[in-house]
Amino acid sequence: MKKRVLTAGVLAVMMAAMSACSGMPGMGNAQPAAPEAKAEGGGDASADTDKVYELKISTSQTEQALITRNYQKLADELNEKSGGRLKVTVFPAGQLGSDEDVLEQAIQGANVAVNTDASRMGQYVKDFSILMMGYFADNYDECYQVTQTDTFKGWCDTLSNDHGIKILSFTFYDGPREFMTNKPINTPDDLKGLRIRTIGQEVCTETIQAMGATPISMSWGEVYNGIQSKALEGCEAQNTSTYPSRIYEVCEYQSKTGHFQLMQGLICGQSWFESLPEDLQTLLVETSVEVGKTTAADVMSEVEDAEKKMAEAGMTIVEPDVEPFKALVDPVYEKLGYAELREQLYKEIGKTN
Repeated sequence: MKKRVLTAGVLAVMMAAMSACSGMPGMGNAQPAAPEAKAEGGGDASADTDKVYELKISTSQTEQALITRNYQKLADELNEKSGGRLKVTVFPAGQLGSDEDVLEQAIQGANVAVNTDASRMGQYVKDFSILMMGYFADNYDECYQVTQTDTFKGWCDTLSNDHGIKILSFTFYDGPREFMTNKPINTPDDLKGLRIRTIGQEVCTETIQAMGATPISMSWGEVYNGIQSKALEGCEAQNTSTYPSRIYEVCEYQSKTGHFQLMQGLICGQSWFESLPEDLQTLLVETSVEVGKTTAADVMSEVEDAEKKMAEAGMTIVEPDVEPFKALVDPVYEKLGYAELREQLYKEIGKTN
């Protein structure tokens, strides 16, 4: 892995965030606990119950996006359940910086958490990326079952121990991803020659290429103009993003291939997490997992509502046979070294290939 280098701008933001947080050890007016008061494995067992620990949740999604609203639900619950000892604020639209920059801040100990996906975590623990492989899972329930396996828990331990990344929850969901284009996609042949924006990670680009398209990596904020200017022929994304981003204005068709199930995770730095009292550590993790689970049903309801609204705006919804697409994606598991892992995980959750 390449050596991490913080830019001056990122370092400045990190230091400002750390200075403003009374919950960081050694910051502000906080008094360090005596060694004997430390709880085993981390938090301060005799922490002042009046002390406030601030956490800033960052996402690149807009304020209107469902994932942002779900993180706001999480913030509200944590603020209430902690009796004000946790002060959690959501910062949408990349206000704290890019996801990569905020992740680096978290690793360095800042009081920030960031929305992420499995492919980004795969940069640290390769096997994590399988959750973003094409047609790995058919629905949210299967993805959730994977997050409960011993294999998944091992990935989380490696992230914590070797990379300083704490997974608070990977139970958030943003829906299945579909193709948005200006021609109907009924078969893989219909994708040939089309420049399609996708997530710029190997599991995603290899999947989209195997399905027949030319994968293009581009920031989400540039996609609308990219399609409008014909630099792109389309994109693949979930309704909870395409509708609020008004992609239906520049695409005539949505083709429902459901090739990726977009699980979302909330991560923070291991060192900041360990600075919390043990009871707040437990509250933060348990509430994050529970809110992720309970909002999954909201996601599917909003996915259907967004599809209806896009159709009412003039978009044509296409429902192709996905089996030919699955057949083309299957060899990618062997190519990228995920074939045995897929079989192992399917065995753990009781799924047949």
